[in-house]
Amino acid sequence: MSRDPEQIQREIESSRAQLASTLDQLTERVSPKRLAGEARESAITFLQTPPGYAALGAVALLLALAVARRVRSR
Repeated sequence: MSRDPEQIQREIESSRAQLASTLDQLTERVSPKRLAGEARESAITFLQTPPGYAALGAVALLLALAVARRVRSR
């Protein structure tokens, strides 16, 4: 059973619209701005937990030790 050219053209247009929609969704998923925002939110959420506070304290301690070592070596 053969299809008429108009039906084929409609199918092509429908497929093209579906592909455009899929590409838009993929573009949104891998958007660097969106991914950075999600990472920032995740980091903030982690840092507001007890292990996050401990990590911040450890970083602050290491930074203070590094500064003290530089001051002493001068």
